[in-house]
Amino acid sequence: MNDTLIDAAQLAHLQTWQGKSETLSDTLTATPVAALSATLDRDDPAPAAGTAVPPLWHWLYFLPHARQSEIGPDGHPKRGGFLPPVPLPRRMWAGGRLRWDAANPLCVGQTVQRQSTIQSVKHKAGRSGELLFVLVEHRFSNENGLALTEEHDIVYRSAAQPGEAAPAPQKPPMDGQAAWSRTITADAVVLFRYSALTFNGHRIHYDRQYVTEVEGYPGLIVHGPLIATLLLDLLRRSLPGARVASFDFRAVRPAFDLHPFSVHGKPSSDGKTIELWAQDHEGFLTMQGTATLA
Repeated sequence: MNDTLIDAAQLAHLQTWQGKSETLSDTLTATPVAALSATLDRDDPAPAAGTAVPPLWHWLYFLPHARQSEIGPDGHPKRGGFLPPVPLPRRMWAGGRLRWDAANPLCVGQTVQRQSTIQSVKHKAGRSGELLFVLVEHRFSNENGLALTEEHDIVYRSAAQPGEAAPAPQKPPMDGQAAWSRTITADAVVLFRYSALTFNGHRIHYDRQYVTEVEGYPGLIVHGPLIATLLLDLLRRSLPGARVASFDFRAVRPAFDLHPFSVHGKPSSDGKTIELWAQDHEGFLTMQGTATLA
């Protein structure tokens, strides 16, 4: 008997989703911007029509609106539809690459179209079990044309096994070299507020019994997009007025609500490239990213 969940026939079926596309429209309203500013403990002016949406805050829009009867056991919409029906139970935001048009910012009050295309579906089996990677490209356009291109990496994983060893932790490549640092307390309230703002029902972020007993993690998981947002928020606090042209990031290790974590940054000698990273309370790398300025 084959003990894999994804055999060759199943993978071929999932790969028929490659090339699938959908286009959605949304209006960039002010309230989510004000709410995320409060959640990040910022003292920003009240947003109004024409206020530029900060980098990565576009994740407050184009939210999934699955009916309650369509929600799966993990709190996500049931598998299928735009994304392929992957049978692996654990789903994580693994990273992404974003490119902004500095001459055409996304702003409050705009109506924006997002064209999303599944670029690839890839399978891998290793010591930690099966993995399936889905790459989605999003293209955001306003009345002036293309404003942002985003590649979004989604990874699906096998269920946790008793006694399963965690991957070996990594120290940040620039450990001890940060020019900027900030300690973050992402407690259950912060995680709830971010889940609410992004209409994210994934139970790993707020249901402690589910995340520990079903998915096998020690605590509530800090959202990958929230950590990425905090990395660029550190840049904005450290270089007020700087405009981000691109940002590449990857999640390395989960961060949990059990302890504070920290975000760090170090600009290059010419000031145009910023290395950014997050590390947990033990000093191990949780996310790594690189931003370039316009």
